[in-house]
Amino acid sequence: MGEIKDRIPILWEDGEMVFALKPAGIASQSPGMPERLAAELGVETVYPVHRLDKEASGVMVYAKTKSAAAALSAAIANGEMEKEYLAMVTGTPAPVGEMRDLLYHDPRRNKSFVVTRARHGVREAILTYEVIRTVGDRSLVKVRLETGRTHQIRVQFASRGYPLIGDARYGGGKGEMHLFSHRITVRHPKTGEPVTVESRPEWGDDAGAF
Repeated sequence: MGEIKDRIPILWEDGEMVFALKPAGIASQSPGMPERLAAELGVETVYPVHRLDKEASGVMVYAKTKSAAAALSAAIANGEMEKEYLAMVTGTPAPVGEMRDLLYHDPRRNKSFVVTRARHGVREAILTYEVIRTVGDRSLVKVRLETGRTHQIRVQFASRGYPLIGDARYGGGKGEMHLFSHRITVRHPKTGEPVTVESRPEWGDDAGAF
């Protein structure tokens, strides 16, 4: 892989934070994106404040200072970061919908499960979605997370018979997993003004969905 292809695309940055496009196959936490971004920006370190599955790709925000990291982490903990995703699923879900489940994540297997009753380690998971377009036996859906659980989008859609394309862990077959962090909105850690950054996946264009 050449030098140009190794670069992490920078979508927006200032002295406090940076929005970047995470490629599939790179961990969002260390060791992975923080080190790659620091090298790209020529700084000693950047600070991760949220996660994205290694197999997924798309927009992520990182802090460039400790104070910005604390402010962004607090905003996320308070539910003040808005995150939208694009996913290509097998089948045709209802045009719009809400999914509410109890999820249990098994760390030994690194897999989440929909369960029917609350117990230790079980957390509520909520998302809303809309179908943007159906192409053949696949549908492109825009997803907004109300909660941030491990593998949430993947397991909630798969549990209803709509596994994500390329998500072998949850029945979507082999290949590139079609899950993309499409848009993030968060208040600037210093000014308090909302900052929105978005991008879209190449596979969405290939499907004629945009």
